[in-house]
Amino acid sequence: MADIARRPLLRTLVGEVLRRHRLDQRRTLAEVGRDANVSVQYLSEVERGRKEPSSEVLAAVCDALRIELSDLLGEVRRELVPAPVIRLDAARMRRRVAPPVRRPGGGDVLLLAA
Repeated sequence: MADIARRPLLRTLVGEVLRRHRLDQRRTLAEVGRDANVSVQYLSEVERGRKEPSSEVLAAVCDALRIELSDLLGEVRRELVPAPVIRLDAARMRRRVAPPVRRPGGGDVLLLAA
Protein backbone atom coordinates (compact mmCIF):
# COMPACT_ATOMS: atom_id res chain seq x y z
CA MET A 1 0.00 0.00 0.00
CA ALA A 2 2.94 2.35 0.58
CA ASP A 3 3.81 2.30 -3.15
CA ILE A 4 0.32 3.47 -4.08
CA ALA A 5 0.62 6.51 -1.82
CA ARG A 6 3.74 7.66 -3.70
CA ARG A 7 2.22 7.40 -7.17
CA PRO A 8 1.08 10.68 -8.67
CA LEU A 9 -2.61 11.19 -9.27
CA LEU A 10 -3.79 11.04 -12.87
CA ARG A 11 -5.50 14.41 -12.53
CA THR A 12 -2.22 15.96 -11.38
CA LEU A 13 -0.32 14.68 -14.40
CA VAL A 14 -3.11 15.70 -16.80
CA GLY A 15 -3.07 19.20 -15.32
CA GLU A 16 0.71 19.46 -15.58
CA VAL A 17 0.68 18.45 -19.25
CA LEU A 18 -2.14 20.87 -20.07
CA ARG A 19 -0.35 23.72 -18.30
CA ARG A 20 2.90 22.92 -20.08
CA HIS A 21 1.17 23.09 -23.47
CA ARG A 22 -0.60 26.33 -22.58
CA LEU A 23 2.62 27.98 -21.39
CA ASP A 24 4.56 26.68 -24.40
CA GLN A 25 1.97 28.44 -26.56
CA ARG A 26 2.31 31.59 -24.41
CA ARG A 27 -1.42 31.65 -23.83
CA THR A 28 -3.29 32.73 -20.74
CA LEU A 29 -5.84 30.78 -18.77
CA ALA A 30 -8.45 33.27 -19.99
CA GLU A 31 -7.62 32.63 -23.65
CA VAL A 32 -7.73 28.86 -23.38
CA GLY A 33 -10.77 28.94 -21.10
CA ARG A 34 -12.65 31.14 -23.57
CA ASP A 35 -11.76 28.89 -26.52
CA ALA A 36 -12.73 25.76 -24.57
CA ASN A 37 -15.85 27.36 -23.05
CA VAL A 38 -14.53 26.60 -19.55
CA SER A 39 -14.23 29.11 -16.72
CA VAL A 40 -10.79 30.40 -15.85
CA GLN A 41 -11.25 29.25 -12.26
CA TYR A 42 -12.14 25.70 -13.29
CA LEU A 43 -9.29 25.48 -15.82
CA SER A 44 -6.89 26.71 -13.15
CA GLU A 45 -8.11 24.01 -10.77
CA VAL A 46 -7.66 21.37 -13.50
CA GLU A 47 -4.11 22.54 -14.21
CA ARG A 48 -3.25 22.39 -10.51
CA GLY A 49 -4.64 18.85 -10.25
CA ARG A 50 -7.44 19.85 -7.88
CA LYS A 51 -10.30 19.00 -10.25
CA GLU A 52 -10.71 15.92 -12.39
CA PRO A 53 -12.17 17.08 -15.71
CA SER A 54 -14.83 15.14 -17.57
CA SER A 55 -13.95 13.68 -20.94
CA GLU A 56 -15.97 16.47 -22.59
CA VAL A 57 -14.02 19.21 -20.79
CA LEU A 58 -10.74 17.47 -21.52
CA ALA A 59 -11.61 17.23 -25.22
CA ALA A 60 -12.62 20.91 -25.31
CA VAL A 61 -9.38 22.03 -23.64
CA CYS A 62 -7.33 19.85 -25.99
CA ASP A 63 -9.15 21.40 -28.95
CA ALA A 64 -8.49 24.88 -27.56
CA LEU A 65 -4.80 24.01 -27.21
CA ARG A 66 -4.77 22.41 -30.67
CA ILE A 67 -3.46 19.10 -29.37
CA GLU A 68 -4.87 15.63 -29.83
CA LEU A 69 -6.34 13.93 -26.79
CA SER A 70 -4.25 10.87 -27.65
CA ASP A 71 -1.08 13.00 -27.55
CA LEU A 72 -2.08 14.39 -24.15
CA LEU A 73 -2.65 10.89 -22.82
CA GLY A 74 0.64 9.71 -24.34
CA GLU A 75 2.52 12.46 -22.51
CA VAL A 76 0.74 11.61 -19.28
CA ARG A 77 1.68 7.94 -19.76
CA ARG A 78 5.35 8.83 -20.27
CA GLU A 79 5.33 10.76 -17.00
CA LEU A 80 3.44 8.02 -15.18
CA VAL A 81 5.64 5.14 -16.34
CA PRO A 82 9.33 5.92 -15.88
CA ALA A 83 11.62 4.87 -18.70
CA PRO A 84 13.47 1.67 -17.89
CA VAL A 85 17.21 1.84 -17.40
CA ILE A 86 19.00 -1.11 -18.91
CA ARG A 87 22.50 -1.79 -17.75
CA LEU A 88 24.61 -2.99 -20.65
CA ASP A 89 26.65 -5.41 -18.52
CA ALA A 90 23.46 -7.09 -17.28
CA ALA A 91 22.02 -7.24 -20.79
CA ARG A 92 25.20 -8.84 -22.11
CA MET A 93 25.10 -11.50 -19.41
CA ARG A 94 21.51 -12.39 -20.26
CA ARG A 95 22.27 -12.62 -23.95
CA ARG A 96 25.72 -14.16 -23.39
CA VAL A 97 27.31 -11.62 -25.68
CA ALA A 98 31.04 -11.07 -25.62
CA PRO A 99 32.13 -7.83 -23.94
CA PRO A 100 33.05 -4.98 -26.27
CA VAL A 101 36.62 -4.57 -27.40
CA ARG A 102 38.27 -1.71 -25.55
CA ARG A 103 40.42 0.66 -27.56
CA PRO A 104 43.12 2.80 -26.00
CA GLY A 105 41.66 6.18 -25.11
CA GLY A 106 38.14 4.99 -25.91
CA GLY A 107 35.21 5.29 -23.57
CA ASP A 108 31.93 3.58 -22.94
CA VAL A 109 29.04 4.20 -25.28
CA LEU A 110 25.64 5.10 -23.88
CA LEU A 111 22.57 4.56 -26.00
CA LEU A 112 19.42 6.45 -25.11
CA ALA A 113 16.19 5.47 -26.81
CA ALA A 114 12.85 7.18 -26.54
